[in-house]
Amino acid sequence: MPETGKTMASAYAIDDGLAFFTGVEVLAHLMVLQRQRDAAAGLNTAGYVSGYRGSPLGGLDRTFWRWQSVLEEHRVHFLPAINEELAATAILGTQQLNLHPGGQREGVFAMWYGKGPGLDRAGDALKHANSLGTAPSGGVLVVVGDDHGAVSSSMAHQCEQVMASWMMPVLHPASIREYLEFGLLGFALSRYSGCYVGFKTVSSIVETAATIDLEPRQLVITEPEDFTIPDGGVHIRWPDSQLAQEARLQQIKIPAAQAFARANGIDRVVWGARGCPFRHRRDREGLRGSDAGAGRTGCRRTAS
Repeated sequence: MPETGKTMASAYAIDDGLAFFTGVEVLAHLMVLQRQRDAAAGLNTAGYVSGYRGSPLGGLDRTFWRWQSVLEEHRVHFLPAINEELAATAILGTQQLNLHPGGQREGVFAMWYGKGPGLDRAGDALKHANSLGTAPSGGVLVVVGDDHGAVSSSMAHQCEQVMASWMMPVLHPASIREYLEFGLLGFALSRYSGCYVGFKTVSSIVETAATIDLEPRQLVITEPEDFTIPDGGVHIRWPDSQLAQEARLQQIKIPAAQAFARANGIDRVVWGARGCPFRHRRDREGLRGSDAGAGRTGCRRTAS
């Protein structure tokens, strides 16, 4: 049976401790959690979600519909699209709030969702959007369901290469709990760097459930001390020429994203664990010597 409003509301009344979530439920909870953190920081923001269903995110829209009344109470609006590129175009509109006078909010943080072939279909819109950038109090997560085994797709697919070709940073959380932590870091990264941020999901995590602690509510996010955003900033603006966008993306936004990853230890190498979020050759070399070497690359070393 669908959850009642009282049951759903009780899930969001938990300030800390343990809670039981499926992978798609925790993505909905992430949007509420981001709004709660913004409110605590004095930011007048709202959330927006749009996309197109596809395995392993086939149940995401049903979750947002089922929880819609609670989400609306937290200023999170869900509007599924008839295709992936229209969803991406709507998401782009949320980041233009600061370009027009009379806005009711300081910013809108947004989530696009779809499966791998949907990412390809929306590539033109998402590539342009990443080049244009995000709003200072906005931010965008591009949540992609990857079907490595071609269980429900015409071919096996993964998202990292295509997003990297757009110079879009990509996060790959390795547990349901990390969906919350990396999601919050992803929104903060998007705001800091002006980039859209990819968020890879796989069936082995998003289609399962787990009891997790809600410690990410107290997650401390740090701005880099070794990087300074230049005059003019990294965010969307108008007018803005194509070549200026390209130069800003390559010379400022990507270095800003890399500095943010170092400051917050986003890259991790987990020895002997499956589903490791990152396995960079540079990171492994940095870890050979000591924990200090790991810190220089922005990694955190954990034993499985």
